[in-house]
Amino acid sequence: MIKAVLFDLDQTLIDFLGMKRKASNLAAKAMIKAGLCLDKRKAGRQLFEFYLKHGIDSDTAFNKFIKKMHGKMDYKILAAGINAYLSSKLIGPYPNVRQTLQRLKKKKIKLGIVTDAPALKAWKRLNAMGLDDFFDIVIAYEDTKKTKPHKLPFRLALRQLKTKPEYVLFVGDNPDRDIKGAEKAGMKTAFARYGGRKRCKADYVIDDISEILKIVK
Repeated sequence: MIKAVLFDLDQTLIDFLGMKRKASNLAAKAMIKAGLCLDKRKAGRQLFEFYLKHGIDSDTAFNKFIKKMHGKMDYKILAAGINAYLSSKLIGPYPNVRQTLQRLKKKKIKLGIVTDAPALKAWKRLNAMGLDDFFDIVIAYEDTKKTKPHKLPFRLALRQLKTKPEYVLFVGDNPDRDIKGAEKAGMKTAFARYGGRKRCKADYVIDDISEILKIVK
């Protein structure tokens, strides 16, 4: 019997990489217009890949990107890029996320998140999606200073939920971080294939988050 469901955040509740890719394309175009000399066809992809290399939650990626591509810092280019990036960051949940969370809450199932993202950024994403009131707990990087699949984030989640691991379902898109970490903690696992990765061994494989409702039934 499932008494609690834990979720990864990015690529499980939200298409964060898709949003980052679109925002990077718009930011690159704005920086080129402001004077950055780059190939228009490649600039967005270059900026997105730079983000991936330097940390998807990096606050200094734009500065480093401009210095590398422009040879020096140019605040006109930086301002144009940041403004375009921020104006384009329209975060929304995957299909059926809100409805699924609502139905889980009606079933009196505890809900939580275990993410490697910094706490403020995790809460900002949840707030932007209007999902911040659904969760009983949110375990972010600062809570343990460890990233998945390390055991500490999962153990802390269990302590805060006050639930034994065999009664917890963990839903995530990353086989190496989410699924392995949850398995080591003794939780049941559901692989969110819709997050972009295609292969993973887990207790369940789902192509839509609403399939969780059948698992906990």
